[in-house]
Parts: sequence; C-alpha cells; structure tokens
Amino acid sequence: MEHPYLFLVKLFELTGWDILIHFAHSYPHVIYSWFVILLLVFLAFLATRKIRMIPAKGQSFFEIVVSGMEEFMVEITGEEGRWFFPLIATVFIYIATCNLLGLVPGFFPPTASINTTLSCAVTVFLFTHFIGIKYHGVKYIKHFLGPIWWLIPIIMPIEIISHLARVLSLSIRLFGNITGHELVLAILFLLAGAFLAPLPIMVMGIFVAFLQAFIFFLLSIMYFSGAMEEAH
Repeated sequence: MEHPYLFLVKLFELTGWDILIHFAHSYPHVIYSWFVILLLVFLAFLATRKIRMIPAKGQSFFEIVVSGMEEFMVEITGEEGRWFFPLIATVFIYIATCNLLGLVPGFFPPTASINTTLSCAVTVFLFTHFIGIKYHGVKYIKHFLGPIWWLIPIIMPIEIISHLARVLSLSIRLFGNITGHELVLAILFLLAGAFLAPLPIMVMGIFVAFLQAFIFFLLSIMYFSGAMEEAH
C-alpha cells in the first residue's frame, strides 16, 4: 500500500542522494524500524538514568509494566522461564510500538510489512529450538518423534510442518491485521478525513495494536514453555 505522505521518507528526499531516496521509497519499513529502535533506546535511557529506591512517576510506570509482563509469563513457564524474559519482553514492546506508530499521521508501522513480522517470527522460532536443545540436548528430537517408534514416519513430518507453520501463523496474523487497519484508515481519511470519521477507527487501532502484540507475546511464551517440557 502506497502512503501519500511519509515524514521520514520526505527527510531522506531532502538529502538529494538518489541511493537514499530509492532506499527510503523501497524499504520504508526498515527506516521506521530504525526509528522505533532509536525511540525505545531513548525512552529506556530516560527511564533508567535516575533509578531510585523511591521511584518517580516514569520509573514507576515502567516498573509496573515490566513486572506485570514478567509475572504473567512466569505463571505460564514457571520460575525457569525468567531468564528468557528480556527477549520476549523486547519483542512485545517493539511490536506494540511499531503497531502504534501507524496511528500517527505521516508515519508507517513497520509491522505492516511482512518482512518485519517474519523477522520477529523467525527470531521466536529459532529461540524456541535453542531452548529445547539447552534443556534437553540431543533428546530434544523426541519432541518430533511421537510416543511410539513405529509412528515416527507419520508423526515426524507432521511435527516439522507444525513447527514451520508457527512462523507463518505469527508473521501473517500480525501483518494482516496491521495492514488491514492501515488500509481502512487510509480509505476513511481519503473519503471523510475532514469530518473526523477516522477517529473511532484510530481509537480501535490502539486496542488492536496492543492486542496483536499481546497475542504474539502469548504464543511465543507457549512455544518456549513447550520446548522446556519433557517429550511425551
């Protein structure tokens, strides 16, 4: 979907360099991903530069958000899962911020590109199997063999396909929902932007942004938890 105006792309056009202009128009999701990363780094710096025993408002807010996410995850994975919380929390915050960015005029949500959602899904996929190998070693292969040896020719292909399907499920669900919301917003702005018609959709978009990030977060935790368990 071609956007009529993208703020960061226009900034690249001001450089006058053809290679940067071509890059900006071809890969806006990359530019806005960089923007999200820099924004989150800056916010993290602000939140942690003056950490106190008695937290200020900003520190309190981030502590509540992070601790709430961690406790929710521990309820699913148990105490063993605390060590991979930084990864999955980063993915959640990154995806939520990317989703919300699409609600700002002139900005493009990186998650409206399949390349962004696929990269997040592949990260979760690879880390899931890293956890499985970390906890079970070579025995992790039992997760793909089934309970009875003579069913291996049937069970193993099914398990491999189901694990690969997780990548498609995570990436396409997120991409489809954010792209669909972007398309609806664009149509409403073109047809009735002057009459504030897009505002209800934008309000709903805040809910959708967090919901899709949470679904990705929850499914990833379930995959990690499954990799930690013993094969049955």
